[in-house]
Amino acid sequence: MAPVPQESLFGTLEIPTYDEVFALMATFAADTSPKKVSLGAGVYRDNEAKSWRLNIVRKAEKLLCDDPTFDHEYLPIPGYQPFVDAARDLVFGPNCPVAKGRIASLQTISGTGANHLGARFLKDHLPRLVSSSSSSTSPARRIWLSDPTWANHHLIWNLVATSSTGTPLKIALYPYYHAPTRSFDFDGMIRTLETSAQRGDIILLHACAHNPTGLDPTRAQWEAIASLCQRKGIFPFFDSAYQGFASGDLDNDAWAIREFVRRGMELCVAQSFSKNLGLYGQRVGAFHLLCQSEDAARRARGQLIELQRGEFSTPPAYGARVASIILGDPANVVEWKQDLAIMSSRIKAMRHALYDELRRLGTPGNWEHIINQIGMFSYTGLTKEQIKTLAEDYHIYMLDSGRASISGLTTDNIKYVAGAFDAVVRGK
Repeated sequence: MAPVPQESLFGTLEIPTYDEVFALMATFAADTSPKKVSLGAGVYRDNEAKSWRLNIVRKAEKLLCDDPTFDHEYLPIPGYQPFVDAARDLVFGPNCPVAKGRIASLQTISGTGANHLGARFLKDHLPRLVSSSSSSTSPARRIWLSDPTWANHHLIWNLVATSSTGTPLKIALYPYYHAPTRSFDFDGMIRTLETSAQRGDIILLHACAHNPTGLDPTRAQWEAIASLCQRKGIFPFFDSAYQGFASGDLDNDAWAIREFVRRGMELCVAQSFSKNLGLYGQRVGAFHLLCQSEDAARRARGQLIELQRGEFSTPPAYGARVASIILGDPANVVEWKQDLAIMSSRIKAMRHALYDELRRLGTPGNWEHIINQIGMFSYTGLTKEQIKTLAEDYHIYMLDSGRASISGLTTDNIKYVAGAFDAVVRGK
């Protein structure tokens, strides 16, 4: 007898919208037009719009494969320790004023894994907030995200907020982008945090090359942000995805984090090596938690290890070993800096080329924001309708927010892209 058909237990599930970046990548791949241009994915491309393996990465991979001790054994739960130590020293600096024992560090599944691990840990282990009323329930802690921010920040913190452990958590937004001037809204950020942020809240800060706007605070503005966090008791959570890639200088791109450290604040850092080493698919990252004492760091590290064991047991070894070969040898670091200079200088050159071509065309509007922004992305200011036209009529793909990945520009397509921008702005 044939089995009686039954309804699936999962037949009523809603299908969420597929991630915009990955959906755009799939659409671009399916496009057969020879003129197609991808300005969507956050990956570096060379002047032929091809993936680029860093010279130092090629060298490190050969050294690793020729190493007779290289194997595929499990790593410990906290990861490959030579990499973890080198990653910590890279972000906090060789002259870090705090003892290394005060920093609890683990290898993670790139920046996404570091963000998620940090969010889980803070949700569960930051001290509960005390209600000012007689209510027995703890008031909600807020995680302050920039408006706009990397889309995955929202997904990560929304998922963590559903946990019943720790203090209730809500997402709040602080102004970051001033649309009329296409600039960093420093005044709006400070005003909002001054009036609305509470002691015990968390703030997520982009260490450099803000995604998606490409707009970073000045050092004086960073100092003001640090003072506000310190005075109001807001916990800083840095996302460092572009160290060395933004300005081409590893130390300059870590300046904001080190300023907060210098002030004696407890904080955490989610660190990714996808962009600055080009190890996108190897998922190389780290999470660092700076505590006020070595005992606190030891306790926190134990809790982080417990979380990591339940998430994925141990991180992947290959990419971490490649990274440690580079980070652990001063001569290799010198070569790495040369590769970083190649990438950052090409990005800057493409920014100026796009700006110059738009000016030559007399494209309506002020386009100086393109050269004032930093890092991989430009927040162009184009509308959703204009972006739709770019895709349908010109086979140029970028996010609906107006974010464009500058590395998708080349000397061969820059005039075509600028001409398309000019056409959609004029409504042609």
